[in-house]
Amino acid sequence: LVPRPNEVKPISCKWVYKVKTRPDGSVERYKARLVARGFSQQYGLDYEETFSPVAKITTVRVLLALAACKSWKLWQMDVKNVFLHGELDKDIYMEQPRGFESKIHPEYVCKLKKALYGLKQAPRAWYGKIGEFLIQSGFKLTPSDSSLFVKTKDGRLAIVLVYVDDLIITGDYSEEIQRTRENLSVRFQMKELGELKHFLGLEVERTKEGLFLGQQKYAKDLLQRYGMIDCKPMSTPMDPNVRLQEDEGKDLDDVTIYRQLVGSLIYLTLTRPDISYPVGVVSRYMSNPKKPHLDAVKRILRYVKGTINFGILYKETKDCQVMGYCDADYAGDCGTRRSTTGYFFSLGSGPISWCSKRQPTVALSSTEAEYRSAAMAAQESTWLKQLMEDLHQLTDYQIRILCDNLSSIRLAKNPVFHARTKHIEVHYHYIREKVLKGEIEMVPTKTKEQFADIFTKSLNKAKFVKFREALGIVCKNKSG
Repeated sequence: LVPRPNEVKPISCKWVYKVKTRPDGSVERYKARLVARGFSQQYGLDYEETFSPVAKITTVRVLLALAACKSWKLWQMDVKNVFLHGELDKDIYMEQPRGFESKIHPEYVCKLKKALYGLKQAPRAWYGKIGEFLIQSGFKLTPSDSSLFVKTKDGRLAIVLVYVDDLIITGDYSEEIQRTRENLSVRFQMKELGELKHFLGLEVERTKEGLFLGQQKYAKDLLQRYGMIDCKPMSTPMDPNVRLQEDEGKDLDDVTIYRQLVGSLIYLTLTRPDISYPVGVVSRYMSNPKKPHLDAVKRILRYVKGTINFGILYKETKDCQVMGYCDADYAGDCGTRRSTTGYFFSLGSGPISWCSKRQPTVALSSTEAEYRSAAMAAQESTWLKQLMEDLHQLTDYQIRILCDNLSSIRLAKNPVFHARTKHIEVHYHYIREKVLKGEIEMVPTKTKEQFADIFTKSLNKAKFVKFREALGIVCKNKSG
Protein backbone atom coordinates (compact mmCIF):
# COMPACT_ATOMS: atom_id res chain seq x y z
CA LEU A 1 0.00 0.00 0.00
CA VAL A 2 1.23 3.47 -0.91
CA PRO A 3 -0.23 6.98 -0.76
CA ARG A 4 -2.18 7.78 -3.90
CA PRO A 5 0.00 9.82 -6.29
CA ASN A 6 -1.40 13.15 -7.45
CA GLU A 7 -3.38 13.12 -10.73
CA VAL A 8 -3.34 9.32 -10.87
CA LYS A 9 -6.63 7.49 -11.13
CA PRO A 10 -6.19 3.96 -9.74
CA ILE A 11 -7.81 1.17 -11.72
CA SER A 12 -10.61 -0.73 -10.08
CA CYS A 13 -10.66 -4.47 -9.43
CA LYS A 14 -13.11 -7.26 -8.64
CA TRP A 15 -13.19 -10.88 -7.47
CA VAL A 16 -14.09 -13.51 -10.07
CA TYR A 17 -15.32 -16.95 -9.05
CA LYS A 18 -15.11 -19.94 -11.35
CA VAL A 19 -15.72 -23.68 -11.24
CA LYS A 20 -12.90 -25.58 -12.98
CA THR A 21 -14.10 -28.81 -14.61
CA ARG A 22 -12.29 -31.81 -16.03
CA PRO A 23 -12.75 -32.91 -19.67
CA ASP A 24 -15.37 -35.45 -18.52
CA GLY A 25 -17.43 -32.66 -16.93
CA SER A 26 -16.67 -33.42 -13.26
CA VAL A 27 -15.63 -30.61 -10.89
CA GLU A 28 -11.87 -30.30 -10.42
CA ARG A 29 -11.75 -27.30 -8.08
CA TYR A 30 -13.35 -23.97 -7.22
CA LYS A 31 -11.35 -20.85 -8.04
CA ALA A 32 -11.40 -17.27 -6.78
CA ARG A 33 -9.29 -14.72 -8.62
CA LEU A 34 -8.60 -11.03 -8.19
CA VAL A 35 -9.01 -9.37 -11.59
CA ALA A 36 -8.13 -5.82 -12.58
CA ARG A 37 -10.67 -3.89 -14.62
CA GLY A 38 -8.32 -3.24 -17.52
CA PHE A 39 -10.93 -1.36 -19.55
CA SER A 40 -10.39 1.63 -17.26
CA GLN A 41 -6.70 1.89 -18.24
CA GLN A 42 -5.63 4.73 -20.50
CA TYR A 43 -3.27 4.24 -23.45
CA GLY A 44 0.06 5.99 -22.96
CA LEU A 45 -0.62 6.56 -19.28
CA ASP A 46 -0.64 3.09 -17.71
CA TYR A 47 -0.13 0.79 -20.71
CA GLU A 48 1.60 0.79 -24.10
CA GLU A 49 1.93 -2.56 -25.87
CA THR A 50 -0.83 -5.12 -25.47
CA PHE A 51 -0.16 -7.51 -28.35
CA SER A 52 0.87 -10.98 -27.27
CA PRO A 53 1.61 -13.62 -29.90
CA VAL A 54 -0.05 -17.01 -29.57
CA ALA A 55 0.68 -20.14 -31.55
CA LYS A 56 -1.09 -20.47 -34.90
CA ILE A 57 -3.49 -23.40 -34.99
CA THR A 58 -1.77 -24.52 -38.23
CA THR A 59 1.51 -24.77 -36.28
CA VAL A 60 -0.24 -27.02 -33.75
CA ARG A 61 -1.48 -29.32 -36.53
CA VAL A 62 1.99 -29.38 -38.14
CA LEU A 63 3.52 -30.45 -34.81
CA LEU A 64 0.92 -33.20 -34.40
CA ALA A 65 1.49 -34.44 -37.95
CA LEU A 66 5.28 -34.45 -37.43
CA ALA A 67 4.93 -36.24 -34.09
CA ALA A 68 2.76 -38.88 -35.75
CA CYS A 69 5.15 -39.34 -38.70
CA LYS A 70 8.21 -39.65 -36.47
CA SER A 71 6.61 -41.35 -33.43
CA TRP A 72 7.52 -38.46 -31.10
CA LYS A 73 5.90 -38.20 -27.72
CA LEU A 74 3.88 -35.07 -27.00
CA TRP A 75 3.98 -33.63 -23.48
CA GLN A 76 1.70 -30.94 -22.11
CA MET A 77 2.32 -28.52 -19.25
CA ASP A 78 0.09 -25.86 -17.77
CA VAL A 79 1.30 -22.73 -15.97
CA LYS A 80 -0.53 -21.96 -12.74
CA ASN A 81 -1.59 -18.32 -12.35
CA VAL A 82 0.19 -17.58 -15.60
CA PHE A 83 -0.26 -13.79 -15.80
CA LEU A 84 0.99 -13.28 -12.24
CA HIS A 85 4.53 -14.13 -13.46
CA GLY A 86 4.73 -11.14 -15.82
CA GLU A 87 6.94 -8.16 -14.96
CA LEU A 88 5.44 -4.67 -15.33
CA ASP A 89 7.39 -1.91 -17.04
CA LYS A 90 5.11 0.87 -15.75
CA ASP A 91 3.86 1.92 -12.33
CA ILE A 92 0.30 0.66 -11.98
CA TYR A 93 -1.91 1.71 -9.09
CA MET A 94 -5.06 -0.17 -8.12
CA GLU A 95 -7.83 0.34 -5.61
CA GLN A 96 -7.75 -1.78 -2.47
CA PRO A 97 -9.58 -5.07 -3.19
CA ARG A 98 -12.89 -5.68 -1.43
CA GLY A 99 -12.40 -7.62 1.80
CA PHE A 100 -8.78 -6.54 2.13
CA GLU A 101 -9.19 -2.81 2.79
CA SER A 102 -6.77 -1.21 5.25
CA LYS A 103 -8.45 0.25 8.31
CA ILE A 104 -5.39 2.35 9.10
CA HIS A 105 -4.98 3.85 5.59
CA PRO A 106 -8.30 3.48 3.75
CA GLU A 107 -7.28 6.23 1.30
CA TYR A 108 -4.11 4.40 0.18
CA VAL A 109 -3.86 2.48 -3.12
CA CYS A 110 -2.08 -0.70 -4.14
CA LYS A 111 1.07 -0.41 -6.27
CA LEU A 112 1.38 -3.58 -8.36
CA LYS A 113 4.77 -5.28 -8.39
CA LYS A 114 3.76 -7.85 -11.01
CA ALA A 115 1.07 -8.24 -13.65
CA LEU A 116 -2.46 -9.10 -12.67
CA TYR A 117 -5.27 -10.78 -14.58
CA GLY A 118 -7.30 -8.22 -16.49
CA LEU A 119 -4.44 -5.76 -17.11
CA LYS A 120 -4.02 -4.72 -20.73
CA GLN A 121 -0.31 -5.59 -20.72
CA ALA A 122 -0.56 -8.86 -18.75
CA PRO A 123 -0.42 -11.27 -21.75
CA ARG A 124 2.51 -9.39 -23.28
CA ALA A 125 4.39 -9.36 -19.97
CA TRP A 126 3.96 -13.14 -19.58
CA TYR A 127 5.13 -13.84 -23.14
CA GLY A 128 8.26 -11.78 -22.50
CA LYS A 129 8.92 -13.78 -19.33
CA ILE A 130 8.53 -17.26 -20.83
CA GLY A 131 10.36 -16.24 -24.02
CA GLU A 132 13.31 -14.89 -22.05
CA PHE A 133 13.51 -18.09 -19.99
CA LEU A 134 13.46 -20.41 -23.02
CA ILE A 135 16.04 -18.36 -24.93
CA GLN A 136 18.35 -18.41 -21.88
CA SER A 137 17.88 -22.20 -21.83
CA GLY A 138 19.32 -22.46 -25.35
CA PHE A 139 16.13 -22.45 -27.39
CA LYS A 140 15.79 -20.30 -30.51
CA LEU A 141 12.71 -18.33 -31.45
CA THR A 142 11.54 -19.36 -34.94
CA PRO A 143 10.85 -16.65 -37.56
CA SER A 144 7.74 -18.45 -38.86
CA ASP A 145 5.88 -18.52 -35.54
CA SER A 146 6.68 -16.30 -32.56
CA SER A 147 5.36 -18.90 -30.11
CA LEU A 148 7.55 -21.75 -31.37
CA PHE A 149 10.93 -22.39 -29.73
CA VAL A 150 13.41 -24.99 -31.01
CA LYS A 151 16.65 -26.40 -29.63
CA THR A 152 18.82 -28.75 -31.64
CA LYS A 153 21.95 -30.80 -31.00
CA ASP A 154 23.54 -33.45 -33.23
CA GLY A 155 20.41 -33.60 -35.37
CA ARG A 156 18.11 -34.12 -32.40
CA LEU A 157 15.27 -31.72 -31.63
CA ALA A 158 13.51 -30.34 -28.58
CA ILE A 159 10.46 -28.21 -29.43
CA VAL A 160 8.34 -26.01 -27.16
CA LEU A 161 5.10 -24.45 -28.40
CA VAL A 162 3.56 -21.74 -26.20
CA TYR A 163 -0.14 -20.87 -26.23
CA VAL A 164 -0.59 -18.45 -23.29
CA ASP A 165 -0.51 -20.84 -20.29
CA ASP A 166 -0.48 -24.11 -22.26
CA LEU A 167 2.82 -25.59 -23.42
CA ILE A 168 3.35 -28.47 -25.85
CA ILE A 169 6.79 -30.09 -25.68
CA THR A 170 7.93 -32.65 -28.23
CA GLY A 171 10.90 -33.87 -30.26
CA ASP A 172 13.46 -36.70 -30.22
CA TYR A 173 15.98 -34.99 -27.89
CA SER A 174 14.60 -36.78 -24.83
CA GLU A 175 17.30 -35.64 -22.36
CA GLU A 176 16.76 -31.96 -23.18
CA ILE A 177 12.99 -32.37 -23.09
CA GLN A 178 13.17 -33.87 -19.59
CA ARG A 179 15.59 -31.15 -18.46
CA THR A 180 13.35 -28.41 -19.87
CA ARG A 181 10.28 -29.81 -18.11
CA GLU A 182 12.16 -29.89 -14.81
CA ASN A 183 13.56 -26.38 -15.26
CA LEU A 184 10.12 -25.00 -16.11
CA SER A 185 8.68 -26.53 -12.95
CA VAL A 186 11.47 -24.96 -10.86
CA ARG A 187 11.18 -21.51 -12.48
CA PHE A 188 7.38 -21.30 -12.67
CA GLN A 189 4.50 -22.95 -10.92
CA MET A 190 3.68 -25.67 -13.43
CA LYS A 191 1.14 -28.43 -13.64
CA GLU A 192 2.35 -31.62 -15.32
CA LEU A 193 -0.47 -32.91 -17.54
CA GLY A 194 1.45 -35.87 -18.95
CA GLU A 195 1.04 -36.85 -22.59
CA LEU A 196 -1.03 -34.47 -24.71
CA LYS A 197 -4.73 -35.34 -24.64
CA HIS A 198 -6.61 -32.01 -24.69
CA PHE A 199 -5.43 -28.69 -26.11
CA LEU A 200 -7.61 -25.60 -26.65
CA GLY A 201 -10.71 -27.79 -26.68
CA LEU A 202 -9.15 -30.17 -29.21
CA GLU A 203 -8.93 -33.86 -28.33
CA VAL A 204 -5.72 -35.70 -29.20
CA GLU A 205 -5.65 -39.47 -29.00
CA ARG A 206 -2.81 -41.79 -29.92
CA THR A 207 -4.03 -44.84 -31.82
CA LYS A 208 -2.35 -47.84 -33.45
CA GLU A 209 -2.08 -45.93 -36.72
CA GLY A 210 -0.94 -42.55 -35.40
CA LEU A 211 -2.61 -39.47 -33.84
CA PHE A 212 -6.33 -38.73 -34.03
CA LEU A 213 -7.38 -35.07 -33.72
CA GLY A 214 -11.04 -34.29 -33.10
CA GLN A 215 -13.63 -32.24 -31.21
CA GLN A 216 -16.19 -34.90 -30.26
CA LYS A 217 -17.09 -33.44 -26.86
CA TYR A 218 -17.38 -29.92 -28.25
CA ALA A 219 -19.65 -31.15 -31.07
CA LYS A 220 -21.92 -33.00 -28.62
CA ASP A 221 -22.10 -29.97 -26.31
CA LEU A 222 -22.92 -27.77 -29.32
CA LEU A 223 -25.81 -29.99 -30.39
CA GLN A 224 -27.05 -30.25 -26.81
CA ARG A 225 -26.92 -26.49 -26.26
CA TYR A 226 -29.07 -25.71 -29.30
CA GLY A 227 -31.53 -28.60 -28.91
CA MET A 228 -30.25 -30.58 -31.91
CA ILE A 229 -28.91 -33.65 -30.09
CA ASP A 230 -31.85 -35.80 -31.27
CA CYS A 231 -32.12 -34.36 -34.78
CA LYS A 232 -32.14 -36.49 -37.91
CA PRO A 233 -28.59 -36.75 -39.37
CA MET A 234 -27.72 -35.62 -42.89
CA SER A 235 -25.08 -37.13 -45.17
CA THR A 236 -23.82 -33.79 -46.53
CA PRO A 237 -23.55 -30.39 -44.82
CA MET A 238 -25.12 -28.39 -47.65
CA ASP A 239 -27.69 -28.99 -50.37
CA PRO A 240 -25.96 -28.57 -53.76
CA ASN A 241 -29.25 -27.35 -55.30
CA VAL A 242 -29.80 -24.51 -52.81
CA ARG A 243 -28.38 -21.06 -53.62
CA LEU A 244 -28.56 -18.68 -50.66
CA GLN A 245 -29.40 -15.05 -51.36
CA GLU A 246 -28.80 -12.07 -49.10
CA ASP A 247 -32.34 -10.60 -49.15
CA GLU A 248 -34.54 -13.63 -49.75
CA GLY A 249 -36.63 -15.09 -46.94
CA LYS A 250 -38.32 -14.05 -43.74
CA ASP A 251 -36.50 -12.03 -41.08
CA LEU A 252 -35.50 -13.88 -37.91
CA ASP A 253 -37.07 -12.94 -34.58
CA ASP A 254 -33.72 -13.31 -32.81
CA VAL A 255 -30.52 -12.92 -34.84
CA THR A 256 -28.34 -13.58 -31.77
CA ILE A 257 -28.95 -17.35 -31.92
CA TYR A 258 -27.85 -17.39 -35.57
CA ARG A 259 -24.63 -15.53 -34.81
CA GLN A 260 -23.85 -17.76 -31.83
CA LEU A 261 -24.44 -20.88 -33.93
CA VAL A 262 -22.19 -19.72 -36.76
CA GLY A 263 -19.46 -18.63 -34.32
CA SER A 264 -19.57 -22.05 -32.64
CA LEU A 265 -19.36 -23.82 -36.00
CA ILE A 266 -16.35 -21.69 -37.03
CA TYR A 267 -14.50 -23.09 -34.00
CA LEU A 268 -15.49 -26.62 -35.05
CA THR A 269 -13.72 -26.13 -38.41
CA LEU A 270 -10.37 -26.33 -36.58
CA THR A 271 -10.54 -30.12 -36.97
CA ARG A 272 -13.34 -30.44 -39.53
CA PRO A 273 -12.26 -29.05 -42.91
CA ASP A 274 -15.24 -30.84 -44.49
CA ILE A 275 -17.57 -28.13 -43.14
CA SER A 276 -15.31 -25.15 -43.94
CA TYR A 277 -17.15 -24.21 -47.13
CA PRO A 278 -20.74 -24.31 -45.80
CA VAL A 279 -19.72 -22.51 -42.58
CA GLY A 280 -17.95 -19.87 -44.68
CA VAL A 281 -21.13 -19.38 -46.75
CA VAL A 282 -23.51 -18.96 -43.79
CA SER A 283 -21.04 -16.60 -42.07
CA ARG A 284 -21.59 -14.10 -44.91
CA TYR A 285 -25.08 -13.32 -43.64
CA MET A 286 -24.25 -12.53 -40.00
CA SER A 287 -25.39 -8.90 -40.24
CA ASN A 288 -28.93 -9.64 -41.47
CA PRO A 289 -29.70 -13.37 -41.42
CA LYS A 290 -32.96 -14.73 -42.86
CA LYS A 291 -34.86 -17.97 -42.30
CA PRO A 292 -33.22 -19.83 -45.28
CA HIS A 293 -29.81 -18.99 -43.76
CA LEU A 294 -30.86 -20.46 -40.40
CA ASP A 295 -32.15 -23.57 -42.18
CA ALA A 296 -28.71 -23.93 -43.83
CA VAL A 297 -27.02 -23.68 -40.43
CA LYS A 298 -29.34 -26.33 -38.99
CA ARG A 299 -28.48 -28.63 -41.89
CA ILE A 300 -24.79 -28.27 -41.01
CA LEU A 301 -25.65 -29.24 -37.42
CA ARG A 302 -27.58 -32.26 -38.69
CA TYR A 303 -24.52 -33.28 -40.69
CA VAL A 304 -22.35 -32.84 -37.58
CA LYS A 305 -24.79 -35.09 -35.68
CA GLY A 306 -24.21 -37.87 -38.23
CA THR A 307 -20.41 -37.44 -38.21
CA ILE A 308 -19.88 -36.55 -34.57
CA ASN A 309 -16.95 -38.96 -34.16
CA PHE A 310 -15.10 -37.77 -37.26
CA GLY A 311 -11.75 -36.01 -37.15
CA ILE A 312 -8.26 -35.92 -38.66
CA LEU A 313 -5.98 -38.94 -38.50
CA TYR A 314 -2.24 -38.30 -38.78
CA LYS A 315 -0.63 -41.63 -39.57
CA GLU A 316 2.87 -42.85 -38.79
CA THR A 317 4.57 -42.73 -42.18
CA LYS A 318 7.97 -42.15 -43.78
CA ASP A 319 6.49 -39.83 -46.42
CA CYS A 320 6.60 -36.54 -44.53
CA GLN A 321 6.38 -33.95 -47.29
CA VAL A 322 4.05 -31.00 -47.80
CA MET A 323 1.66 -31.28 -50.75
CA GLY A 324 -1.36 -29.21 -51.69
CA TYR A 325 -4.46 -28.82 -53.86
CA CYS A 326 -6.01 -25.57 -55.02
CA ASP A 327 -9.29 -24.83 -56.73
CA ALA A 328 -11.79 -22.03 -57.38
CA ASP A 329 -15.51 -21.92 -58.06
CA TYR A 330 -15.88 -19.27 -60.77
CA ALA A 331 -18.57 -16.67 -59.95
CA GLY A 332 -20.03 -19.04 -57.37
CA ASP A 333 -21.59 -16.34 -55.17
CA CYS A 334 -25.01 -15.55 -56.62
CA GLY A 335 -25.23 -12.16 -54.93
CA THR A 336 -21.85 -10.64 -55.81
CA ARG A 337 -20.69 -13.03 -58.58
CA ARG A 338 -17.37 -13.32 -56.81
CA SER A 339 -15.46 -16.60 -56.93
CA THR A 340 -14.50 -18.79 -54.00
CA THR A 341 -10.90 -19.80 -53.32
CA GLY A 342 -10.25 -23.23 -51.86
CA TYR A 343 -7.00 -24.96 -51.01
CA PHE A 344 -5.56 -27.39 -48.55
CA PHE A 345 -2.13 -28.74 -47.68
CA SER A 346 -1.29 -32.08 -46.12
CA LEU A 347 1.78 -33.31 -44.28
CA GLY A 348 2.10 -37.06 -44.40
CA SER A 349 -1.43 -38.44 -44.36
CA GLY A 350 -3.52 -35.62 -42.88
CA PRO A 351 -4.43 -32.01 -43.66
CA ILE A 352 -2.55 -29.30 -41.78
CA SER A 353 -3.80 -26.12 -43.46
CA TRP A 354 -6.90 -25.26 -45.46
CA CYS A 355 -8.88 -22.29 -46.69
CA SER A 356 -12.34 -21.62 -48.09
CA LYS A 357 -12.70 -17.92 -48.79
CA ARG A 358 -14.63 -15.68 -51.14
CA GLN A 359 -12.30 -13.65 -53.37
CA PRO A 360 -12.15 -9.88 -52.71
CA THR A 361 -13.11 -8.83 -56.26
CA VAL A 362 -14.93 -10.28 -59.25
CA ALA A 363 -12.75 -12.41 -61.53
CA LEU A 364 -13.19 -11.82 -65.29
CA SER A 365 -12.55 -15.45 -66.24
CA SER A 366 -12.29 -18.91 -64.72
CA THR A 367 -8.54 -18.78 -65.46
CA GLU A 368 -8.19 -15.63 -63.38
CA ALA A 369 -10.22 -17.14 -60.53
CA GLU A 370 -8.08 -20.29 -60.52
CA TYR A 371 -4.88 -18.26 -60.81
CA ARG A 372 -5.84 -16.18 -57.78
CA SER A 373 -6.56 -19.37 -55.84
CA ALA A 374 -3.16 -20.79 -56.81
CA ALA A 375 -1.47 -17.55 -55.70
CA MET A 376 -3.06 -17.78 -52.25
CA ALA A 377 -2.01 -21.41 -51.99
CA ALA A 378 1.53 -20.43 -53.00
CA GLN A 379 1.70 -17.89 -50.17
CA GLU A 380 0.61 -20.50 -47.65
CA SER A 381 3.07 -23.06 -49.03
CA THR A 382 5.94 -20.56 -48.64
CA TRP A 383 5.08 -20.08 -44.97
CA LEU A 384 4.72 -23.84 -44.44
CA LYS A 385 8.13 -24.41 -46.03
CA GLN A 386 9.67 -21.80 -43.69
CA LEU A 387 7.99 -23.50 -40.74
CA MET A 388 9.38 -26.89 -41.76
CA GLU A 389 12.86 -25.36 -42.11
CA ASP A 390 12.54 -23.88 -38.61
CA LEU A 391 11.68 -27.36 -37.37
CA HIS A 392 14.83 -28.67 -39.11
CA GLN A 393 12.90 -30.86 -41.52
CA LEU A 394 13.98 -31.68 -45.06
CA THR A 395 12.71 -29.00 -47.47
CA ASP A 396 14.94 -29.48 -50.54
CA TYR A 397 12.01 -30.43 -52.75
CA GLN A 398 9.45 -28.60 -54.85
CA ILE A 399 6.12 -28.30 -53.10
CA ARG A 400 3.56 -29.80 -55.46
CA ILE A 401 0.26 -27.92 -55.82
CA LEU A 402 -2.33 -29.82 -57.84
CA CYS A 403 -4.69 -27.74 -59.97
CA ASP A 404 -7.38 -28.80 -62.48
CA ASN A 405 -7.16 -25.66 -64.64
CA LEU A 406 -4.48 -25.96 -67.34
CA SER A 407 -4.72 -22.29 -68.33
CA SER A 408 -3.79 -21.07 -64.84
CA ILE A 409 -0.89 -23.58 -64.72
CA ARG A 410 0.43 -22.25 -68.05
CA LEU A 411 0.00 -18.68 -66.83
CA ALA A 412 2.01 -19.46 -63.69
CA LYS A 413 4.81 -21.03 -65.72
CA ASN A 414 4.96 -18.33 -68.40
CA PRO A 415 7.58 -15.62 -67.67
CA VAL A 416 6.02 -13.22 -70.21
CA PHE A 417 3.11 -10.93 -69.30
CA HIS A 418 0.33 -10.79 -71.87
CA ALA A 419 -2.22 -8.06 -72.50
CA ARG A 420 -5.08 -10.31 -71.37
CA THR A 421 -3.45 -10.88 -67.97
CA LYS A 422 -2.22 -7.36 -67.18
CA HIS A 423 -5.46 -6.55 -65.30
CA ILE A 424 -4.70 -9.23 -62.69
CA GLU A 425 -3.44 -7.55 -59.56
CA VAL A 426 0.32 -7.59 -59.07
CA HIS A 427 0.35 -9.56 -55.81
CA TYR A 428 -1.34 -12.50 -57.52
CA HIS A 429 1.74 -12.92 -59.74
CA TYR A 430 3.62 -14.04 -56.64
CA ILE A 431 3.12 -17.65 -57.73
CA ARG A 432 4.78 -16.98 -61.07
CA GLU A 433 8.04 -16.08 -59.29
CA LYS A 434 7.88 -19.16 -57.08
CA VAL A 435 7.30 -21.49 -60.02
CA LEU A 436 10.11 -19.94 -62.07
CA LYS A 437 12.48 -20.23 -59.08
CA GLY A 438 11.64 -23.92 -58.80
CA GLU A 439 10.21 -23.67 -55.29
CA ILE A 440 6.69 -24.68 -56.33
CA GLU A 441 5.56 -27.16 -58.98
CA MET A 442 2.12 -26.66 -60.46
CA VAL A 443 0.78 -30.09 -61.36
CA PRO A 444 -2.35 -30.75 -63.43
CA THR A 445 -4.99 -33.07 -62.04
CA LYS A 446 -8.38 -34.30 -63.24
CA THR A 447 -11.41 -32.36 -62.09
CA LYS A 448 -12.92 -35.49 -60.54
CA GLU A 449 -9.75 -35.85 -58.44
CA GLN A 450 -9.55 -32.18 -57.41
CA PHE A 451 -10.08 -32.70 -53.68
CA ALA A 452 -10.01 -28.95 -53.00
CA ASP A 453 -13.48 -28.86 -54.62
CA ILE A 454 -14.88 -29.54 -51.16
CA PHE A 455 -13.77 -26.02 -50.15
CA THR A 456 -15.38 -24.18 -53.09
CA LYS A 457 -18.87 -25.63 -53.59
CA SER A 458 -21.51 -27.95 -52.13
CA LEU A 459 -21.22 -31.48 -53.56
CA ASN A 460 -23.48 -34.48 -53.96
CA LYS A 461 -23.19 -37.29 -51.43
CA ALA A 462 -20.95 -39.67 -53.44
CA LYS A 463 -18.43 -36.98 -54.40
CA PHE A 464 -18.50 -35.39 -50.95
CA VAL A 465 -17.76 -38.68 -49.13
CA LYS A 466 -14.97 -39.49 -51.60
CA PHE A 467 -13.31 -36.11 -51.15
CA ARG A 468 -13.77 -36.18 -47.37
CA GLU A 469 -11.89 -39.49 -47.20
CA ALA A 470 -9.17 -38.07 -49.46
CA LEU A 471 -8.74 -35.21 -46.98
CA GLY A 472 -7.84 -37.71 -44.25
CA ILE A 473 -11.01 -37.21 -42.20
CA VAL A 474 -12.04 -40.51 -40.65
CA CYS A 475 -14.38 -41.80 -37.98
CA LYS A 476 -12.70 -42.16 -34.59
CA ASN A 477 -13.96 -45.72 -34.17
CA LYS A 478 -12.32 -46.76 -37.46
CA SER A 479 -8.97 -45.16 -36.65
CA GLY A 480 -8.05 -47.88 -34.17
